[in-house]
Amino acid sequence: MSQINSAWGAGPSERYETLASRFRPVFARIAEGAVRRELERELAFEAIGWLKEAGFGAVRLPVEAGGQGATLPELANLLIELGEADSNVAQALRVHFGVVEDILNTRDEARRARWFKRIAAGETVGSAWTEAGGSLEAFGTRLGEKGGGLVVNGAKYYTTGSLYADWIDVGATGPQGEEISLFVRTDAPGVNIVDDWDGFGQVLSVSGTTTFADAPVAQEEVVLDTDRFRYGAAFYQLYHLATIAGIGRAITRDVAHAVAARRRTYTHANGASSSQDPQVLAVVGRIRGAAYSAGAIVLQAAGSLQRAFDTRFAGDDEAEERANAIAELETAQAQTVVTDLILDSTTRLFDALGASATRKPLGLDRHWRNVRTLSSHNPRIYKDRIVGDFAVNGTLPPYQWRIGQPSQPVKQAAE
Repeated sequence: MSQINSAWGAGPSERYETLASRFRPVFARIAEGAVRRELERELAFEAIGWLKEAGFGAVRLPVEAGGQGATLPELANLLIELGEADSNVAQALRVHFGVVEDILNTRDEARRARWFKRIAAGETVGSAWTEAGGSLEAFGTRLGEKGGGLVVNGAKYYTTGSLYADWIDVGATGPQGEEISLFVRTDAPGVNIVDDWDGFGQVLSVSGTTTFADAPVAQEEVVLDTDRFRYGAAFYQLYHLATIAGIGRAITRDVAHAVAARRRTYTHANGASSSQDPQVLAVVGRIRGAAYSAGAIVLQAAGSLQRAFDTRFAGDDEAEERANAIAELETAQAQTVVTDLILDSTTRLFDALGASATRKPLGLDRHWRNVRTLSSHNPRIYKDRIVGDFAVNGTLPPYQWRIGQPSQPVKQAAE
């Protein structure tokens, strides 16, 4: 059934239904086992493999490079659909799609050709940026030399998707103290990925610890931070919002099915069954309206990223800088609204059901745990302030790339 006929609204382009039809059978297969995987902590290697086989990781690549040439709004809509199927699987590919975006933006022709070939072949990339207790100013993970070659040493926390991936995008400090990122094969000697993520949500995103002990790094896989794509912070936040909007659709699906199947009712209810009770139907309707609104907001924000991408090779540095700042601002505006809508739904869904809906085998609690986890990565409390500062003072939002312990008070550092 098309997105329009499902009442989720039109897709972001005339060709979207054709594009989505390529992946919807895979999304459906992934959805079938989502609750079981969640309850049994069954890692999603098979689901990730299905997406690789379908070419999903290459969807943004140009057609001539083996992709589908999807726009950013088209990608966002696909991620909403994948997030509905299983938000763990969607989250596990977040950094992969960020790297794809970086490659699409690079002016290094050799790097583009090298990575286009890998991505088209189905290779994926995981993350290794955050360091537990690390510094706000520099990474403890460092690139050095040994035996005439480059090696990386360090430990990373929250290395989302790396256990499923072929490569890892690693944030590091260079030999001269420069901020860099580098790419290491997951099967390279000295790389150890551990599934020790102990968060209560997104439990299958394999967001555990990765360590590097003299892991070899090719010179051509070292990139200065200043050369990475400028709307990266906005992209990674929008990715979260698309996944959350997908969870909103999953909540709608699950609560609607549960209400339709429910046979028990109350003496003070308004109908012989929950499916005929106006108050229960109103709860379901509000949940669906929240999911609809969240999706619409995500697609609107995705348009701002597309405009930022379109300025990359236009030769107007000022226009590019402005478009990147606006993309960051639009995602900030979307963040608190989208997360509030879906967090509310994660609790409200139980108002349409009885106490039996809290049974663990149903897994309905996973929706709150997953949304709460996703919406905690980039604290919402700062976004309203940033948006308000723009509205009142015209202050453009800051680019945010790092988390860690500051060497001086944050206020002093900002000044």
